[in-house]
Amino acid sequence: MIHLVWLVPFLPLLGFLVNGLGRRYLSKSLAGIVGSGAVLAAFVISLLIFLEVKTPGFQAQVVPLFDFISAGSLHIPFAFQVDQLSALFLLIITGVGSLIHIYSTSYMHDESSEGFARYFAYLNLFVFSMLILVLGANYVMMFIGWEGVGLCSYLLIGFWFKNTNYNNAAKKAFVMNRIGDLGFLLGIFTMIVHFGSVSFPEVFERAAALGEGSKVIPVIAILLFVGAAGKSAQLPLYTWLPDAMAGPTPVSALIHAATMVTAGIYMIARSNILYTLAPSIQTIVAVIGLATAVLAATIALKQDDIKKVLAYSTVSQLGYMFLALGVGAYTTAVFHVMTHAFFKALLFLGSGSVIHAMGGEQNINKMGGLKKYMPVTHVTFLIGCLAIAGIPGLSGFFSKDEILAETFISNKLMYAIALITALMTAFYMFRLYYITFCGKFRGTHEQEHHLHESPAAITIPLIILAVLSVVGGYIGLPEVLGHSVLKEYLAPVFAPSAPFVHAHEHLSHNTEWLLMGLSSLLVIITIFFARSWYRNYEDNGEPRTGIAKVLENKWYVDELYDAIIVKPLMMLSRFFEEAIEKSGIDRLVNGVGRGVHWGSQQVRLLQSGQVGFYIFAMVIGMVVLFVIGFLLK
Repeated sequence: MIHLVWLVPFLPLLGFLVNGLGRRYLSKSLAGIVGSGAVLAAFVISLLIFLEVKTPGFQAQVVPLFDFISAGSLHIPFAFQVDQLSALFLLIITGVGSLIHIYSTSYMHDESSEGFARYFAYLNLFVFSMLILVLGANYVMMFIGWEGVGLCSYLLIGFWFKNTNYNNAAKKAFVMNRIGDLGFLLGIFTMIVHFGSVSFPEVFERAAALGEGSKVIPVIAILLFVGAAGKSAQLPLYTWLPDAMAGPTPVSALIHAATMVTAGIYMIARSNILYTLAPSIQTIVAVIGLATAVLAATIALKQDDIKKVLAYSTVSQLGYMFLALGVGAYTTAVFHVMTHAFFKALLFLGSGSVIHAMGGEQNINKMGGLKKYMPVTHVTFLIGCLAIAGIPGLSGFFSKDEILAETFISNKLMYAIALITALMTAFYMFRLYYITFCGKFRGTHEQEHHLHESPAAITIPLIILAVLSVVGGYIGLPEVLGHSVLKEYLAPVFAPSAPFVHAHEHLSHNTEWLLMGLSSLLVIITIFFARSWYRNYEDNGEPRTGIAKVLENKWYVDELYDAIIVKPLMMLSRFFEEAIEKSGIDRLVNGVGRGVHWGSQQVRLLQSGQVGFYIFAMVIGMVVLFVIGFLLK
């Protein structure tokens, strides 16, 4: 099946072309079948490839399609690399992606036929770009997919383009991603200069030959991390992601839970040897990841928009993944990518089901008591909350416990901060759950009259994701509980880093049990605190003060960026417009036009129509010619 890997991205691309070109002619049902069917077929092929890859002794294979760039000694083929890491990401992208496509067929039913087909065309193009990103056999192909998902996020966030605020959110995402992308691009150029190649095997082999003392590897690693920080919403480039909630809710689930924002994690995991050889950069990755996790978790504590809570939760969980990468736990980071894809997609789609039932309302203060109206959404959303909180037995528990354990080995202070962040996660998620689903309904009578469970196209993906959120963690059991299938599966991908990893402390089973017990107990206590405060929540409508107001306003980071970056740039732009554009360039261009116009008016006066004047002018002209001829002798 490996030789058919090109079909995996080709099918979503075909779906994009059919829906995009035929958007004015296709019915909604046909557009939905084409869009969902393309990704579902890609999932089936991905599953067959995964089954082949996981056979013992499988070696990574590069499937070349054609020569892409050839300049001197630099050759960059358009080729796909199939190995354990890319096969796992194929399953996540196409599996979760197909569920979101099916969900969208119902969620977007109010769109016009043309808008419906356009939406599915954008979704298919996004999945195609993400597949190119994870399948590319070199950094240039990864960058092509990287830019593709950036473009698609702009199109999908601003899908309802008649709303100016949504357009602004789309532009913000696009611009902030471009900042990070510049770092990625500079990293690629640095590789070309120093390694003469961008293909993964060659770059990693030459990096390993240089060893830890190299000065160029940390430069490449930090430049790649800048790109990852932009795409995966880390400090200071994280503010685009919460604003991206302007797009349709299934878009939030696809882009901001399962795929696009995990691209940075994938890149660093793929480039693991570069970071292993640059321990100082690894420390930076860990510190920024932890700082992002803490900051986003504090903001999520006081958000009232159901999607904004989940958005800041995503930023916080991505910080956890970067923390894992920073302490060298590459497998653990990928494990959390997978479990997070399940429970966060579930939570976003669950919030979409709630918003759908509430007629577009997103403020949780106007909800309440929804569990009796929406039993399936309620139960699946609760499972998602339990999973992300890290309740033992669910997927989030295993991946988060691994991150905490690896951090404990690396740095005790970081572990303490990460544990506190995990408790905040449990608190804000169950604050969201209790305010939304418990207590009395706080919306209007009209909203209450229309409350109902969502149709099967919405609830079936929720049920499937809920099941995955329960069982998905058992492939990465900690050592104290058994055998980690995932660690063994991904071992070949991270093998190049193994010779350079310094031996570190190994947790005893007693310590591991103690850490698991401590985090689980504290999480359960935190959930009971949230329950006691919000089970019978009543919105008093009073404005928040003090630290609550600061958190509600997101630490005023957006205002800070506006003050120190946006407004100065706007002032500079206005200065250039007035002083250079209008007073300089425009005046010069317009002056030339006015000069020609004035000159032609003066010359026109010579055409008087009087024969005597013409004879006089001819005589004067002859005299002038004689004088010129005399002077030139």
